[in-house]
Amino acid sequence: MTKILITAAGSYGDVAPYTGLGARLRTAGHEVALATHDSYAALVRAAGLEFRRLPADPRNRHAATADTRDPAQPDRPSGTGRNYDLMRHAAAFIKELGGGLADAAREDTGLLLLSATTAPLGHHLAEAWGIPFLDLPLVPGTPTGDFAPVVSGGRSLGRWGNRAAGRLSLRIIDRLYADAARDLRARLGLPPATPRTVRRRAEAAGRPVLHGFSEVLVPRPTDWRPGLDVVGNWWPWHAPDAQLPPVVEDFLAAGPPPVFIGFGSMAGGEGERLSTLVAAALRRAKLRGILQSGWAGLSTGHTSADADLLTIGEVPHALLFPRMAAVVHHCGAGTAAAGVRAGVPTVPVPVTADQPFWAARLTSLGVATAPIPFKELSGDHAVARLSQALTQATATPARRDHARTAAHRLATEDGATKVLKAVTHLTETDPPPN
Repeated sequence: MTKILITAAGSYGDVAPYTGLGARLRTAGHEVALATHDSYAALVRAAGLEFRRLPADPRNRHAATADTRDPAQPDRPSGTGRNYDLMRHAAAFIKELGGGLADAAREDTGLLLLSATTAPLGHHLAEAWGIPFLDLPLVPGTPTGDFAPVVSGGRSLGRWGNRAAGRLSLRIIDRLYADAARDLRARLGLPPATPRTVRRRAEAAGRPVLHGFSEVLVPRPTDWRPGLDVVGNWWPWHAPDAQLPPVVEDFLAAGPPPVFIGFGSMAGGEGERLSTLVAAALRRAKLRGILQSGWAGLSTGHTSADADLLTIGEVPHALLFPRMAAVVHHCGAGTAAAGVRAGVPTVPVPVTADQPFWAARLTSLGVATAPIPFKELSGDHAVARLSQALTQATATPARRDHARTAAHRLATEDGATKVLKAVTHLTETDPPPN
């Protein structure tokens, strides 16, 4: 039995998959704690894991921003100014996160499992405490000629250009973590070292990295070094006997399968505009819809009374998505995978960061319509464009066939068990000092 600390930070999609992974490790006999934000404490504890708090909860930051934002300036991450704002907020988030990560560690920790957000800080903890670690990112981050960095929008720059852009992306990440790394190393009593130096040490040592996504969507790059593996998704935990709320079951029984619409942690404060737009598009396509409120605040309360629409809060996608005619979402890594797992077509509406990358992957796989960039989901033609995509997604048999085929392939994978095997190997060959 090993005392394992998983660290994960960010929005729901950045954290929830590690609850399912942690539960799998706990079932195998390990003692597992998950350090993350207060917003996910209940989910962590429900999965049977010890909750340890990390600061910089993005849900609280979102609420504070939404309360003070000028309504004439909607939250649409696009353009140079918006990218600068994202970088500035990310650096502040990371700096606050560093101290909390040190507080979450314990002297008896035997293994660190690190998300992509926490790994550049967790490596310093592993060095200071002399314990093994394993990086478990949900997106590909190592440069490759096979595709451009996930934050570049999904367009290939050619093999040389893709690798060059990947290296540049890593340097940008190093800069984002520089202040937090400096403060953390000083606190831990470590000699100065830049994030780039620490990252290159890990690369030179050939440390294993297990990526929590499926080769159905992203085949393992041909030029990655040994040890960089794609193991398949690990899924958010939900109780084995969990069921959909009665109001959802009643809605599903009242008519044909509806369309799911949700934007997760994106589009904060645009609930009224988006709800009105989505309702109009669904009516034009003659489809029923389930709106997941999310951070945007989607709600049928923003639309005229309509028996063909239902608003819901947090519901496990694993239970809901297979009952849908199609799903419309922002294409975060976890939501994109959940749609494929359910075997239903997707209408991608990517907003920022890695979402255009996953949207392009879904489209190339044949399970999704052409993406509608979120910034284009406005104006006089937005309702018609979304309505047309909804019709394409629900009325094209080939797209549903592709979705079902992809779901069957995904069902053969067991990413959590592969992590468990790696954990067993790592703790047997690289045990922490007594």
